[in-house]
This record gives sequence, structure tokens and C-alpha cells, in this order.
Amino acid sequence: MAEQLKYVYTEDYIKNLGNKIKENYKDFDEKAFLLSIFDTSWDDLELKQRMRHIAIKLNKALPFSYEKQLSILKPVSKSFSSFEAMFFQDFVEVYGLDDFENSMKALEVFTIDSSSEFAIRQFILKYEDKTIRQMKQWAKSKNEHLRRLASEGCRPRLPWAVALECFKKNPKKVLEILEILKNDESVYVQKSVANNLNDISKDNPHLVIDFVKNNLEKTKQLDWICKHASRTLLKKGNKDILKLFNFDKSSHINIKNFSCDSSVNINENFAFAFILEANENIGNVRVEYIIDYLKSNQKHNKKIFMISQNEIKTTSKSFLKKQSFKNMTTRKHYTGKHYISILINGEEKIKKEFYLNDASN
Repeated sequence: MAEQLKYVYTEDYIKNLGNKIKENYKDFDEKAFLLSIFDTSWDDLELKQRMRHIAIKLNKALPFSYEKQLSILKPVSKSFSSFEAMFFQDFVEVYGLDDFENSMKALEVFTIDSSSEFAIRQFILKYEDKTIRQMKQWAKSKNEHLRRLASEGCRPRLPWAVALECFKKNPKKVLEILEILKNDESVYVQKSVANNLNDISKDNPHLVIDFVKNNLEKTKQLDWICKHASRTLLKKGNKDILKLFNFDKSSHINIKNFSCDSSVNINENFAFAFILEANENIGNVRVEYIIDYLKSNQKHNKKIFMISQNEIKTTSKSFLKKQSFKNMTTRKHYTGKHYISILINGEEKIKKEFYLNDASN
């Protein structure tokens, strides 16, 4: 089992942080700082709580103005990277909301080796127009990390972050930023633009459909962004988006020789197989399957899984798949009747029942 992310903050990590601060502030008491981090509350804190804890202890250990604190922390941050360094941004989020200018400069520095996508959201909530203007400037930066922040930071539904309800209702300002970034050559930025659009599609599908209509088949990069941005709409079987990607025809495709296990045990694999057949080349096809999971309340919950999404230049194609029924922290299985369905270009072609058993009983 992989070690939890919160354990990245080891004693050596915090000692190194203290040593780097001392290089920039000679009177820093790194021993007292170390003791303050690993206090009686530490063991009960999860990852983001530990980031906040470090930020709070940094503030107490640096008895200066906010601007002076940043002058120490900005060079220190260059020795730390990735998600675990986000306590620098968390420091800005907690202590810098009343100092917009210095906070923006700090987030610019901190995002280069880490990401300021979470911290910037509090500034959007407090200074929406002012922050959006700043993000538009970042969108035109020569640095891909700042350009990516311009997109990632304003995602309406950024995972693990506070939702931006204003942009869920009306993402017009977000789309203005994405228009600046949609032709970006950085894959890092392209992924963020696509993810942002996918967020928008969950609340305003018509706006993403319009974006795809206006940008599809212009460049390879834009085609990729459009496809990745449409993944939720495609999974939902949205007719407009399926047609735009030429996944709107399935009447010529038949499913032959479908077979599946009639029962499966918890913690084992469920197997199924089938053949797609057509009187002509199958063509553009999106092949998915649905598992209707039985829940504790005896109702079923659908989960869609991708099998294939491409052009098939033959009249026949075989598929053999397995689906794990291993219990996980994110999904617990319940014994009883389940269903499997096969979707072709968003249309359900076949549905069969099977039973999930618990061999340990």
C-alpha cells in the first residue's frame, strides 16, 4: 500500500526547511521551529491541514511585516518543489489577502516550482475582477507555469479546492482567459485548458459545445483540447458532442456473441466478451460499458467505463475485458444482482444481469 502523502513532511524535511530559512534570516531559531511543527496536534492532521499548520508556525517564527516575511520565504521556496511545497502558497492565502500586490508577486514565485492554483482562489473570491485581470496577464507570460496558473486557478470545479460558484453560474470571465490560452504550445497548459473546459461542461454544456464547434479541426493541439474537454459530455452521451466528433452513427453496428460471467465473487474479476460486426467498415466508434452496481440501499448506481474510442477500418472487431470487483476505500461492493451494458456511440446495445457473491461467507 502506498504511503499517505501527508507523511512527506518528515523531521528531515522540516529541518531542511529551517536551515534554508536560517540562510536568509540569521536569527531564525530552527530548533524551536522544529518543535513547534511536531507538536501534540501533528499526528492527527491530514495533508492540507499539515500544510496550514506549517504556514501558521512560519508566521509565528518570522516576527516581521508580511512583506518582510515574503522577502525571506521567496528565496527559500526555490529549494522546495511539487505539491508538498504548497505551504508557501497557503501562507499567502492565510496572511496575504489584505495585500494584493505583494501576494500576487509571491504566488508568481511560488508557482514556478509548485502550484498556486489553490491559494489564488481566495483572491478571486475577494477581488474577482482585479484577480482576473492579473490572471490574463499571466496568460500572456513567457513562463508556462504562470500561463498554466491562469487557467488552473480559475477552474470552476478544481478538485480538492473550494468551488467557484460565480464561475459555475457564469464562466464568461474564465472563457476569456481560455481564449488567450487555447493555442498555447505547452502540453502542461493545454491539459489545464481542457480540464477547465470540462469543468464548465458540467454546469454549462452549451458553452463547451459552442467552443468545440468553433475550434475543432483547426490544429492538432486544439483538436486534442476539444476532445479532452468533452470527455464528460461524451460519457453522458450528449448527442450534439457525439455528432461533432462523428460518434453519432451506430445503427449499422451489431453486437455478436456477447458472453459474460453469470456470477463473480467479491475481490475477483468479472469477465465479458463480444464482437462488433457491420456490413461496412465500423468507422468512428466509441465503445463503453456500464456496470450497474448494487448499493447498500438496494438501489443501483451506474458507472461508465471506456473500452475504445477510435476509427475501426474493418467490418469486425473482438473485445475481451475484465472488471475488478476488489473492495477499495473508494468503492465497496455489495452482494446481489448487478448489470452490465454495452454502449456504442452513446447508445445502449445490450444489457445482461449477473450476480456478485461473497465467497468468504
